[in-house]
Amino acid sequence: MDPIRIAVVGMGKIARDQHLPAIAGDTAFSLAATVSPHDQGVPGVPHLGSLDELLSKGPAVDAVALCTPPQVRYDLAKMALTRGVHVFLEKPPGATLSEVDALTERARRAGASLFAAWHSRFAAGVAPARAWLADRHVTSVEIVWREDVRVWHPGQAWIWEPGGLGVFDPGINALSIATHILPRPFFLRRGVLQRPENRSAPIAADLVFCDTAGTKITMDLDWRQTGPQSWDITVETDAGTLKLSRGGSVLTLPSGTEHSEDREYAGLYARFATLIRTGRSDVDTSPLKLVADAFLRAKREIVEPFNE
Repeated sequence: MDPIRIAVVGMGKIARDQHLPAIAGDTAFSLAATVSPHDQGVPGVPHLGSLDELLSKGPAVDAVALCTPPQVRYDLAKMALTRGVHVFLEKPPGATLSEVDALTERARRAGASLFAAWHSRFAAGVAPARAWLADRHVTSVEIVWREDVRVWHPGQAWIWEPGGLGVFDPGINALSIATHILPRPFFLRRGVLQRPENRSAPIAADLVFCDTAGTKITMDLDWRQTGPQSWDITVETDAGTLKLSRGGSVLTLPSGTEHSEDREYAGLYARFATLIRTGRSDVDTSPLKLVADAFLRAKREIVEPFNE
């Protein structure tokens, strides 16, 4: 088959660090164009200032990867899907659940593939963790996701605005793993969101979930971590303790620690190619639903201003 001609829209850190190398390493795709009103793109690849310009004037593309902030993603995805172009949505898939639902219906009507890409589900330890937990009785879960926003999101004002999710931008990665590996659905019982006095989105969250069997699941999110970063999920079961660390890339079971090559974005693009070739979409909104529930149900605390 001919390679899928794809354009990367939004040429920020995630596009350059992850998307471009993954596309270059996958023979199912060819990079047809890049799109950004500010960045100069990639040498030797057509670069345009807007998606409208790309779709109107070319070069021709079969798919787009939207790496923009979530607040503007709906209009871009709608524009592409209306023309029958397949769409890869970086996480989170949108600023609201309703707009993602609308895009899913539009993709169905257009006969195009829509992929809500939860990259942490493709971390090396996640699939074996899911398989190991399938036959176990889970007794408790602890999620600790703490990192330094100054390191990972320097100067990104959009992330603090409504729709940017604040600390849930990384925290939703943990929820994407938890909703994938745990054997039962879970929902929010209570929580506290801490919002800096000078920001619109939370910088930390302390949440308590419960699954349908009554198992307690706690989540500790914080963007003020310095030194070593913490991206850990610990699951206690009747057969011992499972731990996913380093964002899901390292799995520790009672039998020992398993190390394997981490290929998150390679896995995402392989999945996207399969969806396109088979005429399907994959839009799981369960991680975003839990974030929405936190904004609806958790208490708010105002904390001291945060400045980078």
